[in-house]
Amino acid sequence: METGIKNEIELTVTEEMTAERVGSGLLPVYATPEMIAQMEKAASTSVEPYLEEGQGTVGTKMNVDHLSATPVGMKVRVESELVEVDRRKLVFDVKAYDEAGIIGRGTHERFIIDNEKFLGKAEAKRTAGRDE
Repeated sequence: METGIKNEIELTVTEEMTAERVGSGLLPVYATPEMIAQMEKAASTSVEPYLEEGQGTVGTKMNVDHLSATPVGMKVRVESELVEVDRRKLVFDVKAYDEAGIIGRGTHERFIIDNEKFLGKAEAKRTAGRDE
């Protein structure tokens, strides 16, 4: 996998995406957790075609500034670009814009994983410590 892979997602802010609905605030504006989720989606889906069968990616770090509020009904565009590949670690620049300009920017890290092995480790937590 090489740097330069880009992706873009467009959406319109709905009531369900507001801070007051998702519990991250009291106002009816685009929620930070919703913006971050779309940034992760843009990054993860951008590299899916480049993964081997049985592989996936998981988000491990997000460092984002939410710069400006966006009202319900306004369009948002989220962009990701793969800027670093270090073995299994992938680093993305992420940005979000509404119709008035930039509303968020930052970096996002994901790791390439073997899906079955990853899920096996997660499921093993269910039984860990039960015999004590």
